[in-house]
Amino acid sequence: MKKRLLLSMIVLTTALMSFAQSTMVVNTKKLGAPIQSTMYGIFFEDINFAADGGLYGELVKNRSFEFPQALMGWQAFGCFDVEDDGPFERCPHYVVLSDPGHPDRRSGLVNEGYFGIGVDKDETYRFSVWAKAPKGDGAIRVQLIDENSMEEKQEFVEKEIDIKGKDWKKYTINITSPKKDKHAKLRIFLKGTNSVALEHISLFPVNTFKNRENGMRRDLAQALADLKPGIFRFPGGCIVEGTDLATRYQWKNTLGPVENRPLNGNRWEHTFDYRYYPDYYQSYGLGFFEFFQLSEDIGAEPLPILNVGMACQYQNWNKESAHQPMDELKPYIDDCLDLIEFANGPANSKWGKIRAEMGHPAPFNMKYIGVGNEQWGEFYYERLKPFVAAIRAKYPEIKIVGTSGPVPEDVPDNTYRFEDGWKAMKAQKADLVDEHYYRNEEWFLTHGLRYDTYDRKGPKVFAGEYACHGEGKKWNHYEAAILEAAFMTGFERNADVVHMTTPAPLFSHVDGWQWRPDQIWYDNTDMFKTVSYYVQQMYATNAGTNVLSLTMDKKPVANQAGQNGLFASAAFDSKTNEVIIKIANTSKQPQAVNFQLSDIKTGGTAKTCTLFHQGMDDENTICKPELITPKAGSINYTADKKQATLSDELPPMSFRIYRIKK
Repeated sequence: MKKRLLLSMIVLTTALMSFAQSTMVVNTKKLGAPIQSTMYGIFFEDINFAADGGLYGELVKNRSFEFPQALMGWQAFGCFDVEDDGPFERCPHYVVLSDPGHPDRRSGLVNEGYFGIGVDKDETYRFSVWAKAPKGDGAIRVQLIDENSMEEKQEFVEKEIDIKGKDWKKYTINITSPKKDKHAKLRIFLKGTNSVALEHISLFPVNTFKNRENGMRRDLAQALADLKPGIFRFPGGCIVEGTDLATRYQWKNTLGPVENRPLNGNRWEHTFDYRYYPDYYQSYGLGFFEFFQLSEDIGAEPLPILNVGMACQYQNWNKESAHQPMDELKPYIDDCLDLIEFANGPANSKWGKIRAEMGHPAPFNMKYIGVGNEQWGEFYYERLKPFVAAIRAKYPEIKIVGTSGPVPEDVPDNTYRFEDGWKAMKAQKADLVDEHYYRNEEWFLTHGLRYDTYDRKGPKVFAGEYACHGEGKKWNHYEAAILEAAFMTGFERNADVVHMTTPAPLFSHVDGWQWRPDQIWYDNTDMFKTVSYYVQQMYATNAGTNVLSLTMDKKPVANQAGQNGLFASAAFDSKTNEVIIKIANTSKQPQAVNFQLSDIKTGGTAKTCTLFHQGMDDENTICKPELITPKAGSINYTADKKQATLSDELPPMSFRIYRIKK
């Protein structure tokens, strides 16, 4: 018994000694590098039904009947025909509903929406349709229905529209839903015996973000605004490249009236056969004008990524024939130059005029452009050169973002050649280099010093895609988010090198996901923010304006020897005159910490914000959207004539921020 007690005491003493109080010194006197306003941002790609069925407010799938199967997403019944000589050149298809020939029969359409049509109780929705009555005035009945309802009627709201004349006209009505339904459907009946032709059938919430008619789903867009992002990277991602050049994202096709924006294939429709969605296409309703407008609405700098004349290299390994020949790159280069004019040109310029006609006469003041997404090798390096030359010659003020490929370091037999990518970007004098890394827990724990040794004179870093992919559990669980928080202290500490960061894919539909982890998940009426989202929000809302030196035994705090899994950084906010300390405890034990803050000579109370949860695999869900959220608090600190001292105990596997008035 005595031996067991002695052994237990030895183990306990060893544990206490290994987690003795960690003292860190914060030099609040000398301001370090500026922290760019673009440091923490967001990355949008149309994956996981992020655009149609997600952020974009449209509730009708295949609204213009332009899917390869014209009635995909629709159930047509009775007497109907699909025609292709409609009023919109790039979206010519429409449906004609005719008399079924018997008074007890019906002709009509039912749209399934995106995994259903979500409506909220007492919310108003704008139904619109382009229509004509070829053989005299006609009419339709518009319904929202619940096919599984146990009530007497399937429809829970109905309105009628009279269709007048043989010419195409737009008809609009408002429908208010009397109940909440995540999986409703839209049904249209032909009324009477006269045929009607229907094109571009649309259903939008009236209450969109900023109340725009072709707007964003309010709760999802507000979640972006609440992140306080400094940079907004769009439209991808691999959809920029396309599976082939024919399906690459073409921004010019996203301009003008939504009725005449052509359908585009989405490479994520077929990429993952284990999460296969054969009806995943891009309507382009959420286009470049809307991306720029949204950037402005949420206060972020726009960062569009354009195609460099290359299809996706993953699906076209070393295939020269899959990419645009070097002597035929001019249309792609023109796309870049024309985009800059569209964003920044005067309202009387060719492309600035189009922007003005779409409702934004003032320039968007774009400062950055990315050329190529996640490309690598000589195919990319050689094609990038003429783009850089053309942009520098015409728009020298625009900062160019190149890429180092899809991996963050060279490894044996590494096809992607990360180091070669950086050499090429330096040689071409790119302003920023886009790095991507989806890595496991061990990588994030051991790479806290990643940017401390980067060349201070070269291009700046844009961490354009990153996420902790849990080993064998690639979902948005708590542990992965804490490790991301720990790693991000290295962004802040190296703000002279790291100018932009945007984490892993942004949105995901709970019924239509293909890739995870993601920041924001949703169904047709509700959403939740992941723990990773809250980590990003904690950083972005506590960014500061300048780096401050924070050391432990004169070394950066990044899980180095003797630092017991601690990661920390410090910043000064000149707007509020506060010192901001961020610290993550990635150990499984609580840790006592002591911060010595020079040049603060009076004690006081620091504000705190803490992310802590005991279940490492737990995550927020639609049913429990706030299971894990940051908690505000406070802590007192003391001071003498030389410095202030803040002592605290960090919970295991936690992330905490302190704000201290100087």
